[in-house]
Amino acid sequence: MKSDRVLEIFKEITRIPRESGHEEQIIGYLQQFASSRSLQCKTDKVGNVLIIKDAAKGKENVPVLVLQSHSDMVCEKNSGVEHDFSKDPIKYVIEDGWMIAKETTLGADCGIGMAAALAALEDPAPTGRIECLFTVSEETGLDGANALEPDFISGKILINLDSEDEGELFVGCAGGVDTTAVFEYKTKKLSPKTHLLKIKIFNGLGGHSGDDIDKGRCNAVQQLARFLYNELPYGFELCSINGGNKRNAIAREAEAVIAVADPSATTSRFETFGQVLKQEFAVSDSGISVSVSTLAGQIEEAVESKTAEALIRSLFAAPHGVLAMSMDIPGLVETSSNLASVKMSSDGIVRIGTSQRSSVTSERQYAAAKVEACFALAGAKVTHESEYPGWKPNMDSALLKVCENSYRKLFSTEPVVRAIHAGLECGLFLDKYPDLDMISFGPTLRGVHAPGERLDLKSLDKFVELLDDVILTYSDPK
Repeated sequence: MKSDRVLEIFKEITRIPRESGHEEQIIGYLQQFASSRSLQCKTDKVGNVLIIKDAAKGKENVPVLVLQSHSDMVCEKNSGVEHDFSKDPIKYVIEDGWMIAKETTLGADCGIGMAAALAALEDPAPTGRIECLFTVSEETGLDGANALEPDFISGKILINLDSEDEGELFVGCAGGVDTTAVFEYKTKKLSPKTHLLKIKIFNGLGGHSGDDIDKGRCNAVQQLARFLYNELPYGFELCSINGGNKRNAIAREAEAVIAVADPSATTSRFETFGQVLKQEFAVSDSGISVSVSTLAGQIEEAVESKTAEALIRSLFAAPHGVLAMSMDIPGLVETSSNLASVKMSSDGIVRIGTSQRSSVTSERQYAAAKVEACFALAGAKVTHESEYPGWKPNMDSALLKVCENSYRKLFSTEPVVRAIHAGLECGLFLDKYPDLDMISFGPTLRGVHAPGERLDLKSLDKFVELLDDVILTYSDPK
């Protein structure tokens, strides 16, 4: 298996729409890939695809290997960028050894894992049976893994190809839950002699709400709420507020339209606040910016004052970021919460999306309860959904030992063995297949779940070399 072929397949994948929940075309691509190579293929009722490469002659007794990745991607783009994820191919460049999508997400999470699995399927090297599992809607709730039937795979050794740091072998992950708060609001006529301002925080790095939550990046939704909270003594009326997008992405942008009596003073305070943000995030999120503009005669109503104030206070107070570090694994975030989005609709609803993660079930539930309490106190209706378990590390894993030995042999250095704060599907797999021996590894990706996502091509070479060696080691045990 060659990394050039893996990259070639991934480039094909970047041309196929595959937003979570809209994966029909990538499922068709996988099915056609199998059919054109006379490989067994089956698809379950939710869209999970399994492609099977039968054992070569003399390899029938080799343990079955399952290579697993998810078929969907997070679809994020910079504001003002014209890109339709339902039909447009991803635009990327190759620069300084990186493959980069500058204005959108790249989809290397987990498209590069898919490409590696497909390359393994067509590789002519004689191996034992390989089962490549492609699950749907991982990014929005691990839906495919959750719906997996107990007999869909036969292998008991699974390599998850959804990690983002070459040289690191992952043996555990956090579990998670989504928490949604819904405010109902009524409107009132704007006060006379007020002026409309549109205030915006934008150009944040954003990033993965698990893997990047400890990097101190600006959450545009919470910082906008911070400014509005500080403006309460001056008086204003809230006409609209919107920001953030996906549950598993840190909010990069947020904006509000407010009506004020003295637009010059408010503008000055917001621009000063922008300089404060520049100073506070000078190291972790240096591109963060603000803008303010006037609107004339376009809006005639505002959110009723009591609800507007409750909304702003709760957004400002809501937990966001790292809540606890692991006492067992140095440097591992144990528990976190992400204030992901606030969406205001014209039908009297404001919906706030958050997610909580922890490698400890009780701590995850505690974090979700704190978020619920914050918004419930403000009068919102709060629900929890899409809960999934964590993956407890097994340091005695036979698969781990094989991967460690391969890494030492190939690269003359020790791999890092650790758990990850992001959610992987492995916890759900273990619930359905308790005898699974699992590990997760991949090439180096940066900026996943945000525009500017990039793949380190040198790390791709090492990732493919390691995967190939592990497959061959299992196929030809000494």
